[in-house]
Amino acid sequence: MPEAKVYNNFINGEWVPCKSGRTFENRNPADTREVVGIFQKSAADDVNAAVAAAKEAYKKWRLVPAPRRAEILFRVGKMLIDKKEDFSQEMTREMGKILKETRGDTQEAIDMSFYMAGEGRRQFGQTTPAELPNKFMMSVRMPMGVCALITPWNFPMAIPSWKILPALVCGNTLVIKPATYTPLSVYNLIKVLDECGVPKGVVNMVTGSGSEVGEPLMRHDDVSLVSFTGSTEVGKAVSEACAPTFKHTNLEMGGKNAIMVMDDAIVDLAVEGALWGGFGTTGQRCTAASRVICHKAVLKEFTDKFVERAKALKIGNGLDETVEMGPSISEDQLQTVMRYIEIGIKEDKAKLLCGGNRLTKGEYAHGYFHDATVFGEVDPNMRIAQEEIFGPVVTIIPCDNLEHGIEICNGTQYGLSASVYTQDVNKAFVAMRDVYTGIFYVNSSTIGAEVHLPFGGTKQTGNGHREAGTAALDVFSEWKAIYIDFSGKLQKAQIDD
Repeated sequence: MPEAKVYNNFINGEWVPCKSGRTFENRNPADTREVVGIFQKSAADDVNAAVAAAKEAYKKWRLVPAPRRAEILFRVGKMLIDKKEDFSQEMTREMGKILKETRGDTQEAIDMSFYMAGEGRRQFGQTTPAELPNKFMMSVRMPMGVCALITPWNFPMAIPSWKILPALVCGNTLVIKPATYTPLSVYNLIKVLDECGVPKGVVNMVTGSGSEVGEPLMRHDDVSLVSFTGSTEVGKAVSEACAPTFKHTNLEMGGKNAIMVMDDAIVDLAVEGALWGGFGTTGQRCTAASRVICHKAVLKEFTDKFVERAKALKIGNGLDETVEMGPSISEDQLQTVMRYIEIGIKEDKAKLLCGGNRLTKGEYAHGYFHDATVFGEVDPNMRIAQEEIFGPVVTIIPCDNLEHGIEICNGTQYGLSASVYTQDVNKAFVAMRDVYTGIFYVNSSTIGAEVHLPFGGTKQTGNGHREAGTAALDVFSEWKAIYIDFSGKLQKAQIDD
């Protein structure tokens, strides 16, 4: 293997090593012999420097007109188009998912760049009549200040773009801590932002662990908002850390998403959706379809076809264009998957229909590979049907009718995404109304969100905020109500007639 490149932090417009001189390796999960890059193992001193730079830069950046800030984002989108293939190849090397998916990940950052650039001229407020004469009222958005962004490894460029770009167009400055498994994709995005003219100090990147970088970053007194995407367990810790000083928090966390297949569904279409939802990104999506709730009338047909297709999935290095599913991100994540499969095997009634094996021979010897795994006859209260596994494991749960399916669908602590397959428009609308999730699909999988609609979930999936769309502006700005009295005298609202 060629000698790995060393990548630095980005603080106050400069690429700098961390103060301690420590580093860590970023390895390819499909072939751990390959070191993708060497990154800074930063600590609180580096966080403090980055926050100080962001705080100073905020004084000027917030005063740049939003349309001017947006022009930079347009340039970012154009440059990402030119670099899309290179960035996608590097993303597959560091994260493992197949090239078709990493190209989609990069494309999402492109889409978000152009969308948020448009919001530079559309941060609309309200004007409304006053109840008193010679008085004008309006509302405007104002930026938050320094934002701390903590991003996951499964969408290493898309999700950072969901946070960075709306934060910037609203006039904030930021410090981002990428996931330790996938810092290269965030490095690439930050480099583009720098080359497109973001002023020094406005955007800062510090790499390292959650305990040494994430913890001091989210507790820093000069940070006004923490935007976190990751597990519900860590999200709770973020919320607790921010609570004492009432920091704003935006939490996007776990999911246990379900596809409901009704008796009138086009079964072959539902099989395709369940395969994509269950095994896309090796099941490592917060929106993964890890549950299929199937009407008993089509249960056998669906199960037979789904298992046949799952067995046939080609698994391997995502740089091979013919591969359909890559590795897990790490040994720890793979062990979690294997542990849940053992739990599923031991639980009463559930049947292992295919998979259940770590792949270790030949081309799989140096990676974190596991075959596509399907459990049938699963009770909705079993752990494998309740807990987020984040791997290539799908449970099939029988249901009696639509109402029963919705009851099962809603019966978890999460509420991110769900879908229904049916040819009955009435059933579709009942499901749209009664399923309590932040995202819902009809005759499609549980994945496939687009940047111009809000993304997020209910219950323990999030804390009420949404990413993407105009909803992201509500995360990264605050409303100010303004009253202008030009009567020349004191007027008392609710008191003066």
